[in-house]
Amino acid sequence: MLIIPIKEGENIDRALKRFKRKFDKTGTKRSLQTRKQFNKPSVVRRAQIQKAQYIQRLRDAEEI
Repeated sequence: MLIIPIKEGENIDRALKRFKRKFDKTGTKRSLQTRKQFNKPSVVRRAQIQKAQYIQRLRDAEEI
């Protein structure tokens, strides 16, 4: 549970913005989206490999 203390005289919009930022950092929304639909282990592994290849290409291009 996220608790956002509101300081005296603080704008509610600013407090809401802090809440949204904290909520995004927890990763709750992302985990809910991944659990919403089942992905086969082979599909997950393929996505990990493609991501690793992409990052490696970026690093190789950076060295040149």
